[in-house]
Amino acid sequence: MQRHVRGHVPALTGVLTAISLAVVFGAALGYIPATIVPRAPDWFVEAIPHVNAVLSLSAILAIGLGWYWIRAGRVDRHRAAMITSTLLFVGFLALYLYRLTLLGGPEPFPGPETVYRFVYLPLLGIHILLAIVCIPLVYYVLLLAATRSVRELRRTRHARIGRVAASLWLISFSLGIVVYTVLHAVY
Repeated sequence: MQRHVRGHVPALTGVLTAISLAVVFGAALGYIPATIVPRAPDWFVEAIPHVNAVLSLSAILAIGLGWYWIRAGRVDRHRAAMITSTLLFVGFLALYLYRLTLLGGPEPFPGPETVYRFVYLPLLGIHILLAIVCIPLVYYVLLLAATRSVRELRRTRHARIGRVAASLWLISFSLGIVVYTVLHAVY
């Protein structure tokens, strides 16, 4: 299996990206019916944005540590940090998609129209755009890392694309926390 994946990293990246985006946009646009997921207690559903903020902060920390450790030559710690950040993101996304599906789409902005139009929407738009751009980059570097030895990995575009992916991912996670703060702390 690993050998087959190894020879098809770009194609598999494309397939995984397409599936991921279809699921995310399906949930965000309300195309996934709420009846296909079990209903959790209201307190759980209401806690999801707060849990996701903690997951996002933890992912930022993990990415930062991963970046630090690879610069320090600690490949084993870098790998652990980047796997941790990916698992944190998967947890975030699962909870986010679950809530989106239950609610039939994103929650409405509770603040003034001016703030919505000139602050919230631009922040949200950039956050979403960066998240979309990150998906194939992250899949690509993860698939390269999963199918190659450290020595082989050095002869690939893993480091170059990984730097871009990590940078954009950090910005996207940070903007996500700003969006959370505007939605749940400011208004």
